[in-house]
Amino acid sequence: MTVRKQSRPVELLRRAVAYELGMWRSLYRWLLRRPLALAPEAEAFSYVGVVKPILGAFIALSAIEIPIFDLILRHTVPWQSVRHTALALGIWGLLWMIGLFASLRIHPHVADAAGLRVRNGFTVDFLVPWTAVARVDARYRSLPSSRTIRVESDEAGTVLNVVTGSQTSVDVVLREPLSVPLPKGPSEPVTEIRLYADDPAALVARARQHLALSYRGSDS
Repeated sequence: MTVRKQSRPVELLRRAVAYELGMWRSLYRWLLRRPLALAPEAEAFSYVGVVKPILGAFIALSAIEIPIFDLILRHTVPWQSVRHTALALGIWGLLWMIGLFASLRIHPHVADAAGLRVRNGFTVDFLVPWTAVARVDARYRSLPSSRTIRVESDEAGTVLNVVTGSQTSVDVVLREPLSVPLPKGPSEPVTEIRLYADDPAALVARARQHLALSYRGSDS
């Protein structure tokens, strides 16, 4: 029991550091226009549209808040260290929000010959092989929570929701239960994966093309 209590804080710290590094890497790539490389036949599908207005508003408000708060502290707090600390935290928070937006922009879903690569920023990234897919449909769903990962189970099976802005728009029905890697470890076997894409019709059309090719290959 003692080992587990000691290892949990270490694991949480490791995740926090990895998240921070991933955020800054995303910001660096986005600012320098260095997107992640794609295979020649691969096609990327964005999912940032649904949260872009919200993130944009937060970023704008944070940018306005920094000089206003600094001006208030300049006339109310005599200690320079307090002002400098508040200013540094404000700038860090602003860059963090921009980094979050950047992580969503440079890590799109990807459909290629191997399968559908499902992503959400740099924290969620797994491949669903076409051989494991029964069908792909476009369907908008609203969820009661904005949590990125949400698992639901009923008599029909277990559904993994990869959520963006409390929504999903594409249903990937699997041929048989499949376990996928998630930030906190492999998922339980799921029978369906739901994700959000800004253009679900285009993603579904592309996925069906790959499925048709996969079925032909398995028949020959």
